[in-house]
Amino acid sequence: MSEVKTYSGPFPVDEDLVRRLVAGRFPQWAGLTVERFPSGGTVNAMYRLGDDMVVRLPLVAGGAQDVAVEREWLPRLAALLPTAVPEVLGAGEPAEGYPWPWSVYRWLAGENPEAGALGEPVGLAGDLAGFVSAMRSVTLPGAPQAYRGGPLASLDASTRAAVEELRGIPEEGVDCDAVLAVWEDALRAPDPDGPPVWLHADLMPGNLLVEAGRLTSVIDFGCMGMGDPACDLFPAWNLLPADARQVFRAALDVDEATWRRGRGRTLSQALIALPYHRRSNAAMADNARHVIRAVLEEAG
Repeated sequence: MSEVKTYSGPFPVDEDLVRRLVAGRFPQWAGLTVERFPSGGTVNAMYRLGDDMVVRLPLVAGGAQDVAVEREWLPRLAALLPTAVPEVLGAGEPAEGYPWPWSVYRWLAGENPEAGALGEPVGLAGDLAGFVSAMRSVTLPGAPQAYRGGPLASLDASTRAAVEELRGIPEEGVDCDAVLAVWEDALRAPDPDGPPVWLHADLMPGNLLVEAGRLTSVIDFGCMGMGDPACDLFPAWNLLPADARQVFRAALDVDEATWRRGRGRTLSQALIALPYHRRSNAAMADNARHVIRAVLEEAG
C-alpha cells in the first residue's frame, strides 16, 4: 500500500512545478508562459498560463474537494447566471509530487473591487443582486450543501472564541461587547421560513471581478450549494457603502430576519478571520476590519 502524505501547511507550489504539471498532462500547452498571479486567497494558488488561461491548484487538502465541485457544477450553472463564471478547460491530476487534482480555466479579465474605492457602487449593488437572485432561482437537482449554508447557531462557538481572542489584541480596537450584541441579535432572528436555495456562499471581494466599476465575473465556486439565503448577503457589508447596501437589499427584497442573519454571518466570518490573518494576509485582515466597522455603524 502506498503511503499517503499529509501536510501541516500550504503545499509548496512554484512556477517550475506548474510547468511540469502542465507539460505532463497537457503537452499542447507545454510551451506557454507560466506566471504566478498574486492573490489574497489562502486555499488555492493561481498561475497565468499563456494569455488566455489560468491554472488553479489547491494549496491545502480541503481545496481538493472544491476542484471536484467546480468541475461538476460550473458547466451546468454557466448558462443560468448573468455574469461570466470560470470555464474548466482541462482537468489536471496528481503528478510530479503534487498530491491533488487541479484545473485549467479560461482567463477572465477584470480586477477585484475594493471596499471604499468603488467606481460605480450603486450599479455594482444592482449587478450583485442580479447574480444572487439568479443563483437563488437555480433548480438543478442533486445540489451539495453549501459550505456556509447551515444553521447560524452552528457558528456560535467559533464566533465567541474569536471575540475573546480579539479582547486580547487591544491594538485592533474592536468593541467586543458591541460585536457580541450584534451577533446575539442575529442568533435571535427567526430561521428561514422557506426551503434552502442555491448559493455561491463565498461572495468576498476577492471572488468578484469588475470592469469600469461593474460586475463582469464571479469566481471560486468551491463553497457553492444549497442553504440559507442569508449566506449570499456578504457583499452588503464586506464591499458596499451604506447607500448601495440599501439598493442591494431592496433589489433582493430581503426581509428583516434574513437581513439580521446575513449581517451576523458576515460579521462572524470577519471576527474569525481578523485574528487569524492579521499578521499573514493583509487583504483578508483589512476586509475583516472593514466588515466590523460597517456592521457596527449600521447596527448603531
